Amino acid sequence: MTTEPDTPTPLASAAQAAPDRDQPAIDPATIHELAVTLDKAFKGNLARMTAGITPAGLARVYFDWLAHLALSPGKQLELTDKGLRKLTRFVRYATQAAIDPDTPPTIEPLPQDRRFTDSAWQSWPYNLYYQYFLLNQQWWHNATTGIDGLSPGSERVVSFITRQLLDHCSPSNIPWLNPEISQATLASGGMNLVRGWQNLQEDLQRMATGLPPVGTEAYQPGGNIAITPGKVVYRNRLIELIQYSPTTEQVYAEPVLIMPAWIMKYYILDLEPHNSLVRYLVDQGHTVFMISWRNPDSEDRDLGMEDYRKLGPMAALDAISSIVPGQKIHAVGYCLGGTLLSIAAAAMARDGDGRLASLTTLATQVDFSEAGELLLFIGESEVDYLESMMWKQGYLDGYQMAGAFQILRSNDLIWSHMIHAYLLGERQPMNSLMAWNADLTRMPYRMHSEYLRQLFLNNDLASGRYQVEGHPVVINDIRAPMFVVSTLKDHVAPWKSVYKIHLLADTDEITFLLTSGGHNAGIVSEPGHPRRRYQMRTHRERECYINPDIWQQTTPVSEGSWWPAWQNWLAGYSSDMTAPPAMGNAHYPALCDAPGEYVHIR
Repeated sequence: MTTEPDTPTPLASAAQAAPDRDQPAIDPATIHELAVTLDKAFKGNLARMTAGITPAGLARVYFDWLAHLALSPGKQLELTDKGLRKLTRFVRYATQAAIDPDTPPTIEPLPQDRRFTDSAWQSWPYNLYYQYFLLNQQWWHNATTGIDGLSPGSERVVSFITRQLLDHCSPSNIPWLNPEISQATLASGGMNLVRGWQNLQEDLQRMATGLPPVGTEAYQPGGNIAITPGKVVYRNRLIELIQYSPTTEQVYAEPVLIMPAWIMKYYILDLEPHNSLVRYLVDQGHTVFMISWRNPDSEDRDLGMEDYRKLGPMAALDAISSIVPGQKIHAVGYCLGGTLLSIAAAAMARDGDGRLASLTTLATQVDFSEAGELLLFIGESEVDYLESMMWKQGYLDGYQMAGAFQILRSNDLIWSHMIHAYLLGERQPMNSLMAWNADLTRMPYRMHSEYLRQLFLNNDLASGRYQVEGHPVVINDIRAPMFVVSTLKDHVAPWKSVYKIHLLADTDEITFLLTSGGHNAGIVSEPGHPRRRYQMRTHRERECYINPDIWQQTTPVSEGSWWPAWQNWLAGYSSDMTAPPAMGNAHYPALCDAPGEYVHIR
């Protein structure tokens, strides 16, 4: 029996040929990918117009505050009472000041507020302008704080943003309300405004062409800054390692490795000869090595934190161990460099790598739960927004990053500059620290995203969740003695946040030093620097914890620079003096003179 092959009927053929109406024309995965790309492109372009600050995050916090205030009739009554009281105070002051010009102010600016220090502000009607502004500013502080149910994080954000908006409207920023500007205009016949207009045009032109600010050309690495003699003895795609030439006949046996943050050029620690920390250490008999980070570009977008650890401190330690064999190393980390160095030190301790003689951190956080006002910009919405901004270009631009730091001190870094440069027509003289600050760097997309999420947003390092090579690392494992430096006016790494190292480390000794000054100026605090002072105390194993407020109240104050105190500490953990090591060796030959090539990459 034979079987005929099945022959499809016309109806069956039509059914097979007809498209499946349940099958979408475009693959859902493709649609999702297109949607993600569109979202990132939209947010990235919007972020450039909002200085990287997410409108969605601000709107959420604003409505959170407004809703809780609307549900607090008692707070509303209190604010109404405060507003009437402040208005009464102002009217009383205005009346008395009209009769007696020596009437004392009804409210004084905060100690750090220098906008109204000029005596011209005490004359009518300018005294009324700034007094009304300060009373209004105080009322808004009351209105954004102490609201039942509002989370501390939302309260800090809304209070900060409100303060920024008020500062924008300060009478000191309005030409016809600022007596200093009015007097300068009358005295010069308006030439101050002409000079200010010229300054503004010049600055805008430099920004458009990517040139640094006026005056920075007077400071060039290798010319009159970053001139401590040395050689680049190692280079990879991320760092150059500089070994500095000795200036003493004998040196301490243990070399010093300094690792600055990759968001800054290294030469903040090697500015001019008189304020170079590198030169100071070399002159004291230390063999100093310095990491100079390469400024990344879009091709480096996929470099992550682990790449920075391996190509940064670990590669540098390997090179130094070859050049100075058999000796332990004093490791020093500044800002984010100190955070990464702490991660590397914890991983080394976990893995039995005992090459560190000591660990010094400068203005460094390892616990980010109280990271100051910078933490106001770090939430899920903000991190996603920044990732979108970095996604297209592959990095976070230096100007975008600098804007966030400027907002933290807007009165000093934004409004004061604008008043003097554009309204008074006076340029502030450039100095080496300001020129360094204008030498901006970039951050790769992946690394910055991991840093924000793992350290700032999730606080993984302090919580024991941060992983290196698939296993967690903890600061508690570090056994090398630690010297921790913080600065009193640090807006980036607040000193009480830095002080939390006492709760995380379990080494035999932690010496904590608190110095006057800010995040940068407090560290660059050479001997002879005026108005510098510091407090220092050593906490040893089995001693009870002292909270930061009591520590500050009970620790003696020493006048002068903290550098000699640290150098004495380093010397105490160093062995006998010996002949200086050779500059590099066969495996790590000298490649070029310091400051190297990477420092010039813009």
